[in-house]
Amino acid sequence: MKLGIMQPYFLPYIGYFQLINVVDKYVIYDDVNYIKGGWINRNKLLLNGKEFMFNLILSGASPNKLINEVLVGYNQSKLVKTIETAYKKAPYFDTVFPMMKIIVEYEDKNLARFIGNSLIQIADYLKFNTKLIYSSELQKNSSLRAQDKVIHICTILQATEYYNAIGGMELYNKANFEAHNIKLRFLKTQLIEYKQFDNLFVPNLSILDVMMFNSVEEINKMLDRYLLL
Repeated sequence: MKLGIMQPYFLPYIGYFQLINVVDKYVIYDDVNYIKGGWINRNKLLLNGKEFMFNLILSGASPNKLINEVLVGYNQSKLVKTIETAYKKAPYFDTVFPMMKIIVEYEDKNLARFIGNSLIQIADYLKFNTKLIYSSELQKNSSLRAQDKVIHICTILQATEYYNAIGGMELYNKANFEAHNIKLRFLKTQLIEYKQFDNLFVPNLSILDVMMFNSVEEINKMLDRYLLL
């Protein structure tokens, strides 16, 4: 069984969804500390031909709290308006914008559940078969940290392979996973390019940008553009 584990990121880049798509089960890692200034509640979209950083407004965010202890603010109307302004002339706006509005206005303001819902909604839209699980719902030894905790979760879920983003090469050791009969794989996203209006291509934007300019069929082809190391 192939397993992925990552912190919940709000509307992340396509590489995050490649990781979800390639595994059988994906653990939303919500009972680890919130990272201030990271990518949990922000990403980049295309506005007037340039990349623009957007933020999900939070309440009580602190690196001393777990992700599932942080709340999303109630005033997200500015973000909805920014998305509308940025993409109202995009080819798939009429299909994607209503989904984005529902995602941004989601009633459960627990940050983990809020982002988890967005991941589930987008995974359904892209027709994934992956089962998504919250790490906080697993019966486990919560005193473990870092790599040991990941291996523990893999063992609980009987994973034979663990997939992580390429950045995890600095965090995880293949020999330690092999000692538990788990194969460690790293996913590296290849160059993905597509037409964005008539401007020069701006790379590494949110999955939101990908969906606004491409059909589900086109996106699924892009999802296969990666290397496994």
